[in-house]
Amino acid sequence: AVNFALQHLVSTGKLDLNKNISHYLSDFNDHPEDDVKGKNRLRVIDLLHHHAGFPASWNYYDPKAAGHLYSQSRSKTLEYLVKTPLSYEPGTKQIYSDIDYMLLGLIIEKVTNERLDTFVENQFYRPLGLRHTLFNPLQKGFKPPHFAATERKGNTRDGTILFPNIRTYTLQGEVHDEKAFYSMEGVSGHAGLFSTVDDAAVLLQVMLNGGGYGKQHLFSRSVISQFTEPSKTNPTYGLGWRLNGNTDMEWMFGKHASNKAYGHTGWTGTVTIIDPVYQIGIVLLTNKKHSPVINPKENPNQFEGDAFATGKYGSVITAIYEALHHQ
Repeated sequence: AVNFALQHLVSTGKLDLNKNISHYLSDFNDHPEDDVKGKNRLRVIDLLHHHAGFPASWNYYDPKAAGHLYSQSRSKTLEYLVKTPLSYEPGTKQIYSDIDYMLLGLIIEKVTNERLDTFVENQFYRPLGLRHTLFNPLQKGFKPPHFAATERKGNTRDGTILFPNIRTYTLQGEVHDEKAFYSMEGVSGHAGLFSTVDDAAVLLQVMLNGGGYGKQHLFSRSVISQFTEPSKTNPTYGLGWRLNGNTDMEWMFGKHASNKAYGHTGWTGTVTIIDPVYQIGIVLLTNKKHSPVINPKENPNQFEGDAFATGKYGSVITAIYEALHHQ
C-alpha cells in the first residue's frame, strides 16, 4: 500500500523523496530530552532505506512499554509518531522499523489529504478491479470466516501477554499487528492491508509491467527502477523493497531467484517475490503464527509455524523456480 502510493506520488511530482520529513510533517523535530538527535536532517528517503534512527518498534498500545507516548487512539498516535525518539545515530545502521512506515503512511495522508486506506483503495485497488484488497474488511461487508486466522488467543501469545483491551479471541479478519489494531484503528503504513493471492498477483504484475495494468497506469518504469536500486550501505535494501542482493537473502528468495528480484515479507506469514529477469511474481500467504508458541516465557514471538517449511519461505520459493526450470 505505502510503496505503491509513494511510487505514484513521486511519478506525479507530488512528493520529493529528498525533501526533509519536516517539510511534510511540520512537528517532526528533536526534543531537548531526546538522547539521540538528528530529526531535522532526516529525509523521506531515509525512512525508506530504514536507516533513519528509529527503533524496530514502539508499543504505543501498552502503557507499561510506551510511557508518555501511550495511545489507543489513532489521532493521538499520529501526534505521538513525530515525537517518537530516535534510538541510534541516523545513517549508522540499517534496521527495519515499523515506525518508518507509520511515518510514511502519515506523509501520504498529508500529501493527499486522505486517510491511507481511502487513498489506496480509490486510487489503485478499485480501478484495478481488486475487490479483496482493502483495510478493515469486517467494516466493509466481509465476515470473519472469509479469513485465515492469525493467532489462536488474540495478541496474548498463548496467555503470557496482557495490556488494556487486549484481544483474547482467535483473530480472523482483523489486523494482527498490535500497533495497527489498537493504536491506528486498523489503518497504518506498516500493517493492516488484507488481500488474496489473485488480487496480489495483479499488483505484482503492475510492477512487472513497468507501472501499469490494462488501462490503469499507476507509476513510471523509472520510478520502479529508483525504488528497487540497492542502497549504498546494504545491497539487500531498496526503497522499502527488500532485494536479493547477496546470499544473506536466500532464506526469503530461495536459491534460484535472479539478483534483480525484490519483494517483502509479512510477520504473520506472508512473502511476495517479483523477479523481472524471469518475469515471475510469487505470492505465498500462510498463517504460521496461528500455532502454539514454543516457549512463551522465553520468546513469546516464536511460534511452531515458524519452523514449518512454508513458514521459512525460501524452500517453497526454491521449489517454484526448480519446477519452472524443469518444464
